[in-house]
Amino acid sequence: MKVDSHNQFPKARHEKLIVKELPDETLVYDLVNDKAHCLNDTAGKIWKHCDGLNSVAEIRAILAEDAGAPVDEGVVWLALDQLEKFKLLDRVPTAPPVFAGMSRRSLMRTLGVAAIALPAVMSIVAPTTAEAASKLPPGSCCSANGDCNSVNCAPCGTPCPGCPAGKRCA
Repeated sequence: MKVDSHNQFPKARHEKLIVKELPDETLVYDLVNDKAHCLNDTAGKIWKHCDGLNSVAEIRAILAEDAGAPVDEGVVWLALDQLEKFKLLDRVPTAPPVFAGMSRRSLMRTLGVAAIALPAVMSIVAPTTAEAASKLPPGSCCSANGDCNSVNCAPCGTPCPGCPAGKRCA
């Protein structure tokens, strides 16, 4: 069965996401997976137009109009592949075999010099609240070097500030 980009309507996920649009990128924090994603301008535009109403072909046409230059459909498929990988799509279209699993490098070889920046999604895992608060507060007794999150803790083997008289850090 032939996959037609005119009949593929990707839909971006918006539930449990915090989105901040900046001039050249879109920042997305996923509250479910505790991951932060940075979508470059191209990936951000593609994600924004994944409304379930625009087809892959229409998204490509919107990008071409914005860029004032032709845009290869592979650019859209590459972005959709990355957005799917980071769980930012609710409805994932079926990529034509020629674009399935295509890397940025292979797309660049295919296109040569592109008139539009290739889409990029970068992701980091955010620490949970427990992980972020695992250090001792300033002035606490340290059991080992590096336990405190400030330079106010007592070095090991010296009297602890704020501890019972005579107690020393381990």
